[in-house]
Amino acid sequence: MKEFVISEARTEPTILVGLITPQQTEVQVKEYLDELEFLCETAGAQPVARFTQRLDQPHSVTFVGKGKLEEIRAYVEEHEVGMVVFDDELSPKQLRNIERELQIKILDRTGLILDIFARRAQTAHAKTQVELAQYQYMLPRLTRLWTHLERQRGGVGMRGPGETQLETDRRIVLDKITRLKEELRAIDKQKSVQRKNRGKMVRVALVGYTNVGKSTLMNVLSKSEVFAENKLFATLDTTVRKVIIDNLPFLMSDTVGFIRKLPTQLVESFKSTLDEVREADLLVHVVDMSHPAFEEQIEVVNQTLSEITAGEDKPMLLLFNKIDAFSFTPKDEDDLTPRTKENVSAEELQQTWMAKLGSDCLFVSAKKGTGIDELKRLLYERAKAIHITRFPYNDFLFQDYTEDAE
Repeated sequence: MKEFVISEARTEPTILVGLITPQQTEVQVKEYLDELEFLCETAGAQPVARFTQRLDQPHSVTFVGKGKLEEIRAYVEEHEVGMVVFDDELSPKQLRNIERELQIKILDRTGLILDIFARRAQTAHAKTQVELAQYQYMLPRLTRLWTHLERQRGGVGMRGPGETQLETDRRIVLDKITRLKEELRAIDKQKSVQRKNRGKMVRVALVGYTNVGKSTLMNVLSKSEVFAENKLFATLDTTVRKVIIDNLPFLMSDTVGFIRKLPTQLVESFKSTLDEVREADLLVHVVDMSHPAFEEQIEVVNQTLSEITAGEDKPMLLLFNKIDAFSFTPKDEDDLTPRTKENVSAEELQQTWMAKLGSDCLFVSAKKGTGIDELKRLLYERAKAIHITRFPYNDFLFQDYTEDAE
């Protein structure tokens, strides 16, 4: 699918653009652009400047206002910037007009995420899912890629004097989308057989926002070497490992991380990958407690789980990871301004709504090993309860046969 992917392998100067609207406050836009910067760095680009504008809604023709676009163009020409990335998805018309005005490569958040997924996909399953998402994204945008081509001559099977190259390419893309969907159905059938062959072992799925430490946690619990990196979407393929705590075995799966404004095409394409989440007996929702917007990330994950109908009526543990990286700024006694979330300590946070979750909430550091023993104990208890329900006469697993046992 390389003929349709806009990829930037080299690090080149990049501008980030976001809008402050009634739906997105200035603080939120800053957080979104921080995340967009991390996405750019993951893709190999180097953000050098940010532009924001306050509008009631995105401009239908150029996304930002005419004056702001001229300001961006002046910066591009002065600093020789090679790419501009917009934080929201651009319509084909907006993309075409902005590209005509700036004369450089234009990407939106969706295109950037698709590009990262294309780089990260390793297995045939993930590559097929990403390719399908790319074709679905690029189909309405083919006009800007092929407008330079002339009409071709007519021939057998072609209508009239000849169809345009654009129509030919659209038909080819539609055929490829159909073929890829068929391939995914075949792979899904194969995956379904694999899941059935695992028997009735208890299944635990790690879910959460991207880059919260799911893969690191998986390595600690399963003593395996799942790829983990401090980048967004380090894991695309669902990895399943057998975990044994005491003498109780169960399966644990590490799934793709979620993100704000996740492209619709990817949600659709990766539904089969998330079957592991749907069929899990217990969900462990991993949260990066050191992230300033972790509460919003929790909401994004819950919303995505709801979209794929995976989080309903399933027992869930809320696992706050990276507590070793948590920091806060104590307020001076003379400071009379209202406290913000930056002034709240980890101990105070744990006494808020988190305390109401009781044993469904844990605080750990997968990197430092803090709280891992408590997590293992809790996972054992939850897996044991599910196992006993499923196999009521198989209680010999839980007997203590050590010499010291009374």
